[in-house]
This record gives sequence, C-alpha cells and structure tokens, in this order.
Amino acid sequence: MTQTTTDYGFRTRVNLPYEQAIEKVTEALKTEGFGVLTEIDVKATLKKKLDMDFRRYVILGACNPVLANQALNMELEIGLLLPCNVIVYDDEQGGSMVSIVDPISMLGVVVNPNLNAVAEEAHTRLQRVSKALETVA
Repeated sequence: MTQTTTDYGFRTRVNLPYEQAIEKVTEALKTEGFGVLTEIDVKATLKKKLDMDFRRYVILGACNPVLANQALNMELEIGLLLPCNVIVYDDEQGGSMVSIVDPISMLGVVVNPNLNAVAEEAHTRLQRVSKALETVA
C-alpha cells in the first residue's frame, strides 16, 4: 500500500476489493468525525445517462459537521466547496484506489484567512484517514 499526494489530495492503494474498500473508507472517515452525506455511483450513472461502460467508481461526499459549521459561520458561500470528496475505484489488480481531496487545496481559492485553521484541521484529519487505510489488509 502506497500513499501519494497529488496537487489536490491524498491517494492510497488498498489491497481490498471495491465494496470492502468503500466500507473501510467509511469506517476510517467516521473515526475522524466525518460522515458520508452523498454517494455517487459513477459507473451506474454513466451507463444510465450515456450507455457507456466504466470501471466501478464511487464519489463519497464526506462531511465533518463541527468543521463544516465553523466554516459556514465564517463564510456562508463556503458551501460551494463542501463536502470533501473521497473517491474509491477498482484498480483492476484486485485492489482499490482511494483518493481524498485536500481541504487546504480546496480552500486555496478562498480569500478568507479565517478559514485557514478549519482547512488545516480537516487536512490533518483526512490525512490520518489516508494513513489509516495504508494498514488495511
């Protein structure tokens, strides 16, 4: 399992089948105070809307209510950048890839320094989620 950082997130490969990877991601998010508000099945959506086949791929909208509340109270329009997206997809080698958006990168477009502490806290928590997934079977 290798964790890498993209320009806008953290990516980890887990040696678990797709469905189990989604369960582990959800559990790891919960440990850090995040719940999954939305779940978009990209494969099913592309099949339904475009009649195209695509690998199993889900976008999870993760939210930490305490941090979201803090951010919304500082800047009401920040809701445009919420929730934090997490993707899980088949890596076609029997495992799954997990990528988690970096809130610091997301909030880099915002010109409100008051949000920096919230972004840093979310960053730390989501990075711990990514690192916890490194130890998954």
